[in-house]
Amino acid sequence: MVGDDAQSIYSFGAATVRNILDFLRQFKPAATVITLDQNYRSTGPILTAANGVIDLAAERFTKNLWTDRAGTNKPRLVTVQDETDQARYIVERVLHDREGGPVLKQQAILFRTSSHSGPLEVELVRHNIPFVKFGGLKFLDAAHVKDLLAILRFAENPRDRMAGFRVLQLMAGIGPASAQRVLDQLGDAPDPLAALRTTPRPARAEGWDAFVTLIGLLRTSCSGWPADIEAARGWYEPHLDRLHEDAIIRGADLLQLEQIAARYPSRQRFLTDLTLDPPDPAATRPAFPIATKTI
Repeated sequence: MVGDDAQSIYSFGAATVRNILDFLRQFKPAATVITLDQNYRSTGPILTAANGVIDLAAERFTKNLWTDRAGTNKPRLVTVQDETDQARYIVERVLHDREGGPVLKQQAILFRTSSHSGPLEVELVRHNIPFVKFGGLKFLDAAHVKDLLAILRFAENPRDRMAGFRVLQLMAGIGPASAQRVLDQLGDAPDPLAALRTTPRPARAEGWDAFVTLIGLLRTSCSGWPADIEAARGWYEPHLDRLHEDAIIRGADLLQLEQIAARYPSRQRFLTDLTLDPPDPAATRPAFPIATKTI
């Protein structure tokens, strides 16, 4: 049996450390313990910190991790107020370290799961810092995140054909041709909102009246910011359930986006900092990696 009594990464699957700690007593003669204590990845100061944490365990197999890799930089434990401050702190450190010598490709950020990286990704985009993500789709590249941003962009500017084309096709019964016809009518109208209200309903569209009401609400800013994004998410959620089997997981991303949006002073500022279809920065500039991996 191979295992590590100092990790609990599979506890979500009902795994328990007792499987390791009690293993020796389950056999006669007792099993032999072979400790794999040489670490090839980390430097000495990191392993010193790790050993200090492991030593605090009430029950454990005795081991002292060591490495041949020398290092002078000690791990730093930083306390922040919330995820927003955490993302801001990391971005400040990335920029500071880049000025001190290490290029972006020599810097990396590790996350336990992909869902935790959303606030940081938005902060990186806001500061125009290119990055490459491993272990999952970029937060702003996810279809459901793009959908919600497109709703806000279309409400901000009904002549935004890219956003409108995406939003209109979220409704069942509206395809590319029907979406193009609606957008053509809005593009020629002096008042796009009035034109949307008088535009004939696409023959097979489902939920058209609710959509027109939503855009009117967002255009007039009756709900205010950040309540606008909550209203948009409320309209989108039934379509999310219809379009995606993992709607619950995607819905959690949208709640996270809503929390991120709440720290912006206005919808205009929020949309200015984020783009509907951000280009791949890795194609033009050196980028640093963020990785999502269970560690």
